Order: sequence, then C-alpha cells, then structure tokens
Amino acid sequence: MANLVLAVLTARRLARNAAPLACALALGGLVVLDASERLPPLAAAAAFVALVGLLVQRARRRAAAIEASALLDLEVGALLVVATFAAVLRFDGSLDGDAHAALYVVIALVSAFARPGASLLVALAAAALEIAVRSASAARGAPLALDAARAAAPHIAFMAVFSVLNAAILRAEIGRVRKASRTHLQAEIDRLRDDARSYRLLSAPAQARGGAQKGDDERLARSGVEEIHQSVLFALRLLRESLDLYTAVLLWQNDTGTHLRISELASDAPNLSEGPFLSGDGVFGAAITQRAPVVIGGLKPGYKLPYYVGPSPVRAVCALPVFEHGQLRGVLVVDRVEDRAFSPRELELIDEACRYAVRAIQNERVFVQLERAKVEQGKLYRAAEALGAATTEAGVIEAGVTSAREITSVDFAAVTLYDEAQKVHEIRAVSGDGGAELTGQRFRHNAGLVSMVLQNRHPLPYRGEYDEKRQVVFTRRVAPPSMPSIIVLPLVVHDRPLGTLVLGSRRRAAFNDSVRSTLEVLASHMAVSLSNARMMRRLEELATMDGLTGLLNKRAMLEVADQKITAARRFSRRLSVLVTDIDHFKKVNDTYGHDVGDVIIKGLGDVLRRAKRTTDAVARFGGEEFVVICEETDARGAMLLAERVREELGRTTFHAAGSNGPVQCQVTCSIGVATYPEAGSTWEELFKAADESLYVSKRSGRNRSTAWSPSLRSGSAHPPAAEAPGPAKPAAEASAPARPGAAPGARSASAPPAPALPAARSASSVPPAGTPASARSASVPPAGTPAPARSASVPPAGAPAPARSAAGSPAPQRRPPVGGGAPAPSGPDSAPGGRRVAASSPAPARAPGEAEPRSKPRRPSEADPSSKPKTAA
Repeated sequence: MANLVLAVLTARRLARNAAPLACALALGGLVVLDASERLPPLAAAAAFVALVGLLVQRARRRAAAIEASALLDLEVGALLVVATFAAVLRFDGSLDGDAHAALYVVIALVSAFARPGASLLVALAAAALEIAVRSASAARGAPLALDAARAAAPHIAFMAVFSVLNAAILRAEIGRVRKASRTHLQAEIDRLRDDARSYRLLSAPAQARGGAQKGDDERLARSGVEEIHQSVLFALRLLRESLDLYTAVLLWQNDTGTHLRISELASDAPNLSEGPFLSGDGVFGAAITQRAPVVIGGLKPGYKLPYYVGPSPVRAVCALPVFEHGQLRGVLVVDRVEDRAFSPRELELIDEACRYAVRAIQNERVFVQLERAKVEQGKLYRAAEALGAATTEAGVIEAGVTSAREITSVDFAAVTLYDEAQKVHEIRAVSGDGGAELTGQRFRHNAGLVSMVLQNRHPLPYRGEYDEKRQVVFTRRVAPPSMPSIIVLPLVVHDRPLGTLVLGSRRRAAFNDSVRSTLEVLASHMAVSLSNARMMRRLEELATMDGLTGLLNKRAMLEVADQKITAARRFSRRLSVLVTDIDHFKKVNDTYGHDVGDVIIKGLGDVLRRAKRTTDAVARFGGEEFVVICEETDARGAMLLAERVREELGRTTFHAAGSNGPVQCQVTCSIGVATYPEAGSTWEELFKAADESLYVSKRSGRNRSTAWSPSLRSGSAHPPAAEAPGPAKPAAEASAPARPGAAPGARSASAPPAPALPAARSASSVPPAGTPASARSASVPPAGTPAPARSASVPPAGAPAPARSAAGSPAPQRRPPVGGGAPAPSGPDSAPGGRRVAASSPAPARAPGEAEPRSKPRRPSEADPSSKPKTAA
C-alpha cells in the first residue's frame, strides 16, 4: 500500500512538472495545424490567449526565482518560440517575411538568460518547429518535407549564429563584470583587514582562522574600522573648519614600519595621492625621525609634497607624529593655502586631535575585545548547555566535538578514554577522515602526545604545530591523517585523568593562543560531563542490575515485565515466564559456605544469559531464584528453553576456593513455566502460575521442568508424598533429623534426593536393637565400602541429640576434603574397625508414569546386592 501511494505521488509530481512543456507542445501543434489550414478566428484567439497567459505565468515565476532551474528556463524559452512562430504566421502568412527576424531576437534573448543546456534545447525546438511548419504548408503550394528542411537551413544557421554569439559575447561580458566586482570587493575586504590589523583589532591573519571564527572576526573588524573612521573623520573635519585648513590627513604606519597609508582625510583637493608612501619621504620622514612636530611655512609654488600628485597648492604644512603608549603609530599632516605659519595654540589643537584619534582607536579596540569575549562566552555557554544535557558518554563526546567545531576550524576530532588501572588508552570516537579505522583502537601508555598530555596535564604540542615526522599522536601504527595543526587537550577531573580530546585542522596556526584557551575551558567542561555520565551510568546499573550476577534486579524486572505484557496484549502475542530455583541450595551454603554459593549463583546467571535471546529478559528475583521473560514464545518453546538451561546447569562443574582448599561441585535446578494468556493476563497471575509449576517440580523430585496447566491451580496435579515400607509421613516431618528415643517408623531424612555435590559426612552409629527395619535411617555398609554422603543420621541410643542452629535446623557438619578421596578420621562416631557408618535414606516414591530423576544413580555395594541404587548427593 505504501509503495502504491508513493508511486501515485511520484506520478502526480511528474505530471505537474511536465504540464507546462506539454502545453507548449500542444500549442506548437496548433501552430503547425494553423499553417496547414487556417483555424477559425475564435479558436485561434482562444489558443493565443492561453499561450500568452501561460507565458506570463512562467515568466513571472522565472523572474521571481533567485536561482531558476533549467526546466523553468526551457519552459519559458519554448513558450516564447511558439508565440513568436504564431505571430509571424499571422502577420506575414509564411516564414519568409520580414517578421521572421523576430525569431532571431527571441533565440538571442533565451541564450542570454537561460542556462546553456536549456538554450540548446530551445534552439533545437525552434528548428524542428520551423521544419514542421514548412512541411505543413505543402498543401498550399509549399515544398515537401525534404525541400522544407533545405529551405529552413539558412534560418536555422542564423538561429545558431545568434545563439552562439549572444551566449559567448554576453556571457563573457557578464563574467568580466562579475570578476571585476569580485576583485573590487576582495580589495575592499583586504583593505578592511589591513586597517583592522593596523589598529590592532585583529590579532591573527584571517586565513589562519576557522569559518565561524573568521566570520565573527570580520564582522567585528568591519564595525570597528567603520567606527574608527567615523571618529577620526569627525576630528579631521572639525580641525579643518576651525583652523581654516586645506587638507587634514591621518596616515597610519604598517606593521613593519616601512610604509604609511592614508587612514582618513578631510580635503577638497582633487589631486591627492592614494599611497602608500614610504615612511622616510619628505615631511613624513622628518616628523618620524625627529619624533616631534615639523612645521614648514612659506613654501614656494610647485613644492612637492608626497601626498599630492604634481605640484601642491599649499604654502604652509605641519606634520605631527602619532604615538600610542610611547610607540610611533602614524603621522597627522595638515596644510593650508595661505602663507601663514601654525601658531603654538594651533599646534596644541592639532596635538589634541592626534590624541583624540588614538583614544578612538583604543576605545574601539577594547570594544572589539569585549565583543569577541562575549562571542566566545556565548559559544562556551552553548557548549556547556549541550554537555550538561548529555547523559551518556556518546552524547558527551558528540556534544564536545560539535562545540569544538563551532569554536574553531576542525577537520579531525577524536576522543580517547584512559584506563588507569591497566594503563591502556582506547579511541572511543572519531570524526573526520579515517574514523572507521581508528575507532576502537587500543594502545598502551607510551611516549606519544596522548600519553604525555595525560601525564603532564597540559595541552600539546606547543602552539598546535604538528610535525608528523618527529611527533606521534597515538602510536606509530595508529596515526591520525596528515595535518599541519593538531592539539591534544587533557580531560581531567579532580586530578584524575579520564582521556584526551584530539583536534586537527588543515589550516596552519589554527590553534593560536586565544583559541587554545577557549578549547581548554571546553575540555574541562567536557571532562566534568564525562565524569557525570559515568556516574549516572553507574547509578543506573546499581538501581537496575543485580550486583552479583549483572542481571536485572527485581525492580527493573517488574518494569520490563509490565512493558512486555502490555506489548503482548496489544499485538496478541504469546509470552512465557520461567522461574528457576537451585535445588538444595541451603545445603550448599551450609556445607561449603556462602562464597561457594555466590559462585554457583553467578554460574546459573551465566547459563541463563547464554541461553536467552536478545529480546528476552533475565533477572535475579531473589536468593537463588531467577526469572526469564520470553517474548513471542509459547509453552512448547519455553519448555525447550527450560530443559536446555536445566541440562546445561547439570553438566556444569563449579570450581571455588573453599575453607579447606579448592572445591568442585555440581548442582541441579527446578523450573516452572507459565505462558500468557493461558496462565494469566497480568504479571501477578503469570508469576503465581510459574511459581506453582516450580513447586510441582520441587515436589516431583526436583531437577525437572514443569509447564503450568489449569489442573495445577485446582491442586489435583500435586503428586502424592513419597512412600516407604513404613508408615508414610508428611514431607515436613520426614525432612527433620531423628531424635533419640524416636518412635518406630519415624523417618530422619527428607524424601527428595540430595543435590549432586559432595555433602558433609555426618556421624552415625548402629541403631539400637529391636528397631524395626522400616524405621531405621542408618545402616552399616560392608567392609571396604566408602561412606557415602548423607543429609541426616540417627544417633545411637543414649547419645546426645545433634546440635541445632537457632532456626532449629541441624548444624552444619565438618566439610569433606576435595574429591572425597581422603579417608575419614576415626573417632567416637566411627564404627568398629575404623569404618565410618553413614546414614542412608530410601529413594522417594515416584508416581506412576513419572520420569526417572536425572541424577546419576550410584552403583550398589558389592557386599549388599539387595541394596537399591541411590541418587548422587
């Protein structure tokens, strides 16, 4: 549908653009038809009115356009040619009359204002229309098509001559005028710059500055020079009128002091020279050499003064040197036609005029400096605003590079970040040539400019002048593009190095003192913003990530869950929730310590992270419980993921440093699965359903995955309790250790299998005589049989009850050695002969049709063939 709409819009645009040319073609056809057979007067008048109206409309649009397109030129030219042919045929009745010369004028006019390509197409259209008109006139005695082309050949040749000559001559003249105008304008700009530099309004050549800096300096210099000229002209005019002078001129010295040029003058003399003048010429040299006023009177007619062309008409002249802070800056020369010497009072007035001119220049210089400072502060303000708005490292880097481009001309920019712990620099972002090759490069701390800048906390190289043959920016292998100007600025916060800002320019002296100071301020702002972005990222991680596993925490998971359920409801998609819990995790902590438990939790987090898709969300919900939210996943797909996670965790061996040495252990997990919308339409319902499925997996023997079904909610899916040869006991009672004097038939071990890890060996002894076999929770293994790990034991009659923790659970036993290969020491809890007697628990009863537990069965003891396989601890 979108492609169809786009095609329709494109066709409409093409039709609208081609409509004027189509109208011109149709009107040309009417002209050819009129040449073969006269149209009725009413139809001819209507066609002519339509032609004139369309021509006026397109011509007005062409006149209003600043930069007209070639299509518009072609439309106007074609309509002019058609109108001219129609007028010629109506006036002369053929193309051989005197009115045909108007066509040459039209061709010349089109060649003058239209583009070359449009002019050529209009000339070809005029030639084709003339041949068509002559061919159409064959019915009235005119030659046939071939003869018509021969007859039109002279006219076509004249059209080509007029078009080429007009285009060549007129365009050449227009080009000459434009070139002269540009030259004159450039001369005025150069003079303005020279004046500004001579008045110390510009501190550096304009070509060494960037585009934005150059534009600001030129604007300030233009306004400053104009203000100085107005002030000096006012002083000279006032001096001329008050002292009856003929000419008053202020000449300013160039930077080298070799020449003088006219800064401003007030005179009616027609033969003044524009200069420049040598500093040692005539009265100028005398005033500069003596550094005092030079007054000359009684000049003879025809006396030569440097600033007059030919003989001077004056009879008295006075030249005063102009000083600024004790330095010679120029000469003020006044003269008059009367042969009357300048009095001391007049000399004082002339000296006051000199000081006024100097003060005007100084005031304007201060004003320009203030304006420049205001412009720089505005740039820094915008940079600080952009850096303050950036909340990420990428945003800070982009804002900093953009601000640097606004301050000066920058053709290359790079930001490096420094890892102080590993002493490694990384080029994080690059703007300019070679960005793809440099981004992401890492290098060690070395003797390059980047490393030296961070070490010295000072920008390098000096004055930003870079020599790639003697200096290294990053490394010899990792180098920026060849540029004459490069500056490396440190990014430091509280004397802690964060990285560097590398800027390069193809202009020489692009990073002078004024620009460098501004860039240093920008770098300090950038460093603070970069540090804030890192702290904000750290705060976000602490607020949303689990500190142990790096996964989402409960708060962040609840937000993600609401978003994903809303999306699933909006687009009618499936969504599954997996709740994972480690089996017998408390025994792991009690046996090996919480540090080993943390290793296992992190390991399960890694397993879930590897198994999930990019669109899935994994979170640690609490303790050893994890939650996975899978988008667009039904119950079957969720079960496949759950089985993959469970099997991979079962195959994983965890290595940790225990209190008695290295520990190797394996664990299993149980998983509950619930799918939207069958299990619920809200997060609370989905999580409750997945939690119910998890507990079904726990009660069914652990180390398994269970998908939610409606029967689980009614409770019918809960399997019966595991049965033993004796009377069945509740799970809570079966999980408690036996006490001395317990009644026959009491169970001392929990029915579910122990986790697949080496459990602690608990002390056990031979049960009292007469105890029923069904109630015994400990047996004596044959000689030579290793004592397997058990989770509970029955103490002998009269022995004290095992120590219990504050919560009422059995106290943790002594941790076994790694691998269980070392023999257990003998003690009061050992059987006769030094063999340790371990407690055993029967395997849990399975419901009919229930799957075999995934734990690996032990091999039965050779001395007791009747013993059943037991699940690995």
